Amino acid sequence: MESSLPDALSEVRTLLRRLEHELFLAESELATPSGKAPPAGRIEARHVRRLEADIDRYSDAVQSLRTFVLPTGSSAAAYLHWARALARRAERELWRLHRSEPQSDELLQWSNRLGDLLFALALSANRALGVSEIPPDYSA
Repeated sequence: MESSLPDALSEVRTLLRRLEHELFLAESELATPSGKAPPAGRIEARHVRRLEADIDRYSDAVQSLRTFVLPTGSSAAAYLHWARALARRAERELWRLHRSEPQSDELLQWSNRLGDLLFALALSANRALGVSEIPPDYSA
């Protein structure tokens, strides 16, 4: 997805590339059977802290919201909203797995913050590209 982002979102492109690498860490951790030594690369507290710092950095657009918004706008924002929906679905599945095979606190926290960051990035992308958010029409 990051390769299709316009130049105005070059920082987001770099951030998404880092997140792709972190996803591989999460996948490695999830692929390791319980009772086995944890993989060398795994989600750690530093990854969670970094996501939280990223959320703080991009949350200006979120803080100005006064209503829900449609997951649309620029094509970049639409892709980021779609990625957020997938991240939330994966987070729910991770919690289901956690009930039978306990997962690390860091992985659980990271998966939650990932969805928050993708939402903030979607709104930030629209703002950077001059696209207004669209609130839902409850009278439809």
